[in-house]
Amino acid sequence: MTDAVTLTGKGLTRGRGRIDKRRAILDAAFGVFAREGYAQAGVDAIAAEARVAKATVYNHFGDKETLLRETFAALAGSALEQNLAVVERLADQGGDLRALLEDVAFRLLQCYCDDRSRALRRLLSAEITHFPDLLDTVQGVSDRVTEALADRLARLALAGRLNITDPLMAAEQFSALLAGPADKRSRLDTQTVPDSELRAVARAAVATFLKAFAPAST
Repeated sequence: MTDAVTLTGKGLTRGRGRIDKRRAILDAAFGVFAREGYAQAGVDAIAAEARVAKATVYNHFGDKETLLRETFAALAGSALEQNLAVVERLADQGGDLRALLEDVAFRLLQCYCDDRSRALRRLLSAEITHFPDLLDTVQGVSDRVTEALADRLARLALAGRLNITDPLMAAEQFSALLAGPADKRSRLDTQTVPDSELRAVARAAVATFLKAFAPAST
């Protein structure tokens, strides 16, 4: 009985260890790819940064191309989770709508402008001609977030708080009001944008959005 418990425990430890190594490799790969570019990034450097053997990288991912795609998929999944959590804040339909939209807009901008998101877009721009499928991975996140935002805006419209006939179009326009100024201020993802500027962008975006979609009585 004791042996069975011990073996199970070791199995769980080995499982956790494999997951931890995979995460470490993906984190290291992103850092090296973002810093060196795909062509110059060496598996040796990725293994060293992840503190694993080079063979371990190949055991987990097979080759460098697969590692690049898996790195994008992991980052896209993390970005999706963060953005959806922000959009979900619109489920609170009470209180001041302008303040709620400004809060969501600011948090979405923080997601869009954080270091990893900016580095991911730079890497995508550099490698898209060689790996056009990476755009589908990143675009998939954008589409999912837009759809979730559209759903929340539709609910606000049903509650009489917005005047929207096409929620998906409204969600796309809301996102564009944020991303356009953010790209300009970050000089196409080459510099950090202070929170004070992000808040100003959020306020301006919401003001424009409400001029278009606030109920006539508001």
